[in-house]
Amino acid sequence: MQRLVEGARALGLNLTADQQAAFQLYYEELIAWNAKFNLTAITDYEQVQIRHFLDSLSCLLAQEAKTTLYRMGARTVDVGSGAGFPGIPLKLVCPASHLTLLEATGKKVTFLEHLIGRLGLRTVTAIKARAEELAHDPSHREQYDLALSRAVAELPVVAEYTLPLCKVGGWAIAQKGEAGAAEAWTAEKAISLLGGELRRVVPVELTGLAENRSLVVIEKVHPTPAAYPRRPGVPSKRPLGRY
Repeated sequence: MQRLVEGARALGLNLTADQQAAFQLYYEELIAWNAKFNLTAITDYEQVQIRHFLDSLSCLLAQEAKTTLYRMGARTVDVGSGAGFPGIPLKLVCPASHLTLLEATGKKVTFLEHLIGRLGLRTVTAIKARAEELAHDPSHREQYDLALSRAVAELPVVAEYTLPLCKVGGWAIAQKGEAGAAEAWTAEKAISLLGGELRRVVPVELTGLAENRSLVVIEKVHPTPAAYPRRPGVPSKRPLGRY
């Protein structure tokens, strides 16, 4: 895990021996299950460390995420978690928060449940559901301090998936590529309609990765209107602010 250790150090994190062992186990389980379920196209040992583990930890460059994840009992939801990114790597270094992994694909949820057990993670739950449905469930709607998303969709769609889950005063943070800033400004109308306010875009440079990343930081300032999110499939077909 040398690539991860060095990259994490550049982010201000010193991974303990136990954390390194947990990431190693994560890698081994990911590769073993990937042979059956096609969880990721990235399987090279170093690339998994950089493009999955380190990229997930880069969320901590947003102070809003860092403060929330280190707060005891804070509720975080990882929307479209896939094989657990960014939620599980963040949980390994920030164990205080309560984490919900939201994923619509049953086989991926099965993997997440297995991984939670293998890593001995507490206060982590994997849920099989779509964000458009879960956000209308009173036990989840506007209940989270932090909503994370990674490579899920264009920003107006991501905002419709995440902001209804955030409580007022909470944060939605979307991991984007180097065009994140341009995408953010064009999504302001959708963000505002959903009760959010764009605060800033944090540039991200990762050790060992040529292309740059960015974090789009959105604060939830008003309740989301009851009509949102729209029914499953509609947000991606008709992004807010475009029609």
